[in-house]
Order: sequence, then structure tokens, then C-alpha cells
Amino acid sequence: MAVTDLFARRATLGRSTRLLGEFRYEQSDPARFYGALATDTVDMVTDLWQATQIAAAAGRTVVDVGGGPGYFAAAFTRAGWNYVGVEPDPSEMHAAEHVRQAGPGAFVRASGMALPFADGSVDVCLSSNVAEHVPHPWQLGAEMLRVTRPGGLAIMSYTVWLGPFGGHEMGLTHYLGGARAAARYTRKHGRPPKNNYGSSLFAVSASAGLNWAAGTGALIAAFPRYHPRWAWWLTDVPGVREFLVSNLVLVLRPPIPPK
Repeated sequence: MAVTDLFARRATLGRSTRLLGEFRYEQSDPARFYGALATDTVDMVTDLWQATQIAAAAGRTVVDVGGGPGYFAAAFTRAGWNYVGVEPDPSEMHAAEHVRQAGPGAFVRASGMALPFADGSVDVCLSSNVAEHVPHPWQLGAEMLRVTRPGGLAIMSYTVWLGPFGGHEMGLTHYLGGARAAARYTRKHGRPPKNNYGSSLFAVSASAGLNWAAGTGALIAAFPRYHPRWAWWLTDVPGVREFLVSNLVLVLRPPIPPK
């Protein structure tokens, strides 16, 4: 079975349309948006796990780097995973205190640049839409690989800068340049954007991620996260992928040492 075979069955046009529709609630009703995203993410991670492992996902540990207030915890736990959320920003950790109090999972305040876990100690290390928010995304990736056990999965999903959502709440103005878009947003709203270019938002390309992942020797799959299966070929086309992939998933599997 190919790595993406199971998840590809879910990657329909209907799913893409449904997730796009939920996106409009990100600011006004984050519980709705992130709840839908969490369910979809658990499906993706579980499918990738089942396609590459003999053992079931139940009882396995997933570390969610940049897990924020914990919307993903309940969804992963319902699917049988042992969930550990990692978040460096205390304001994010306290943004939805009720989510964590009411739900399962463990939470750690730490940086993805220096994960507080031993080498090869977790089954799956996930970062969902985090790499574009750190100045050194491939250091994050290296840390994720370090803590993932041989044969486990490190799954990095990030928003491609030149895609339509690269500017986050700045909209399509990021095509004018990140600094200019941030200044324009500040003038219009009287405050800087939450995802401020140069401090909490950075230009990360699809090609940079693919090149880094290939260089690790652990890359086993790459595909657009929210696209239907018939559009996954866009990942393979230089130039085009920067504008049309939107969100890139890199799936890495640390090799099992020979006996």
C-alpha cells in the first residue's frame, strides 16, 4: 500500500469545498473552524499511520507542535491516540482554557525549536500550519525528526507563502510584499496583524520544504493538504506549486536501523 492511498480516498472535491466553507468562521467562531479542522487532521494522520504501520493507532503517542489552546486534543483522543500538545505562547495556551479543562490530553509549554522530548521517543510528531510562523522552519523539522522514533512519522503541514492564503488575515495583499501588506493592514485596522510579516509570519516556499525534506533521506510523501486527489500532481510542478498548492504536507519516516 502506498503511503497516501488511504487518505487519498477522503481527498474529494466535497471535502475541499466543506473545509473552505468552514474557513470563514476562523475569526468569528474558532471552535467551529478548528473543530472541523481537527477532525480532518486526525483522519489524515490516522490514515497515514495505518498505511505505513502494522500496529494500530490506538494507544500511540502524537505530539502536536504548536497545538495552541488544544482544539485538536479531543479529536485525537476520540480516535485512540495519546495526545501531547506543545505550545510556546502562553496567550495561546490560555486562549481557550475551557477546551483543555473539559478535554483530555497533556500540554507542554515549549518551543518547537527545542522540543523537550528524548530522541526517538514519540510515534508521530505533527506540526499543523506552524512552519510559516517560525523564522527557522527546517530547524523545527529537524527537531520533529529527532524526537520521532525510527519507523514512526513526522508530519509537517504549512501554508505556502505565494499561495492565496499565504498572507493569512492580510488576504491577497501579501502579493504586494509582506512588509507592505503588514503596513497596509495596520493602517486599515489600527493594529498590526496577528500574523505579522517578519515577526510571526514568514515567506516559506513549497520548493524549500521539498528540498529540505528530500535532503533528510526520510521523505516518503508530499501532497497538497486541502486539494482533491486529482489535483495532487500540482506538487510536482516547479513554479506552479508555489501559487496553487496552498498548503503542503511533508510526510517523513525516520529509517529503522538494520539489525
